[in-house]
Amino acid sequence: MLGILGDRPLGAKDADAVARALDLDPVASCMVSARVEAYGLSPRFLGGEMWTASEPGVSLAFSGANLMPLIGGLPDVDVFADRALSAPRLCSSVVGAAELVLPLWERVAPSWGPAREVRADQPLLSLSGYPEITPDSHVRLVTMADLDAYFPAAVEMFIGEVGVDPTAGDEGRSYRRRLAALISARRVFARFDGDRVVFKAEIGSMSRKVGQIQGVWVDPQWRGRGYGALGTAAVAAAIARQGRIASLYVNSFNGAARQTYQRVGFRQVGTFATVLVD
Repeated sequence: MLGILGDRPLGAKDADAVARALDLDPVASCMVSARVEAYGLSPRFLGGEMWTASEPGVSLAFSGANLMPLIGGLPDVDVFADRALSAPRLCSSVVGAAELVLPLWERVAPSWGPAREVRADQPLLSLSGYPEITPDSHVRLVTMADLDAYFPAAVEMFIGEVGVDPTAGDEGRSYRRRLAALISARRVFARFDGDRVVFKAEIGSMSRKVGQIQGVWVDPQWRGRGYGALGTAAVAAAIARQGRIASLYVNSFNGAARQTYQRVGFRQVGTFATVLVD
């Protein structure tokens, strides 16, 4: 059992058990599965620690830039909260299944709060197979030659979605590097009108089974013409061609986006919550 005062995180000897646990819900665990598959369980390379309150198949959490409870019940949430509070906070958000995230935040909020924003109801959507509408044939992979044109649209999307300017502090160098890495991995898509981005989206996480779409955005002057649905369909089709499930999560209050994704063929398979921490 992982205690609350310095017990070791899960490591290489736990790899098989962790893989089986993550595979219980590959859509919900995509963000963590992608990192574990790429880097293993060494905290140095993983960028965080995997925790369990009992054994991985019963309780599991990831602690890094995000704190993500993955499996467990309320007693496990208590252990994860105690573990998180035993050291300085490293994460900027708590994200994952709402039934775990919200009670976990309730436990840590007296020390970490107040939250900058609590998004308590985010439908988790998935699409197995190809979209139900014809994808936009003008949506293509973004190349490194496109980065200068793509970057302002990505910044505008990020500010609108997260409420934080990703260029603050280092003039956007780290965010630009993140985008460049996704472009190099062939996971950034856009429709251009000349040098102007009309539609954009990224596959933010890619596990062996799932590709999680993020950063869906349409230029305000081009909205209302169906580019969001057709563009998202193009990204989902690219994921389907790789034999993976397309997934994303969306704020429940964003009715237009939910209708867009339903039109593409996405269906709700769970509910996420995200707590943004200053």
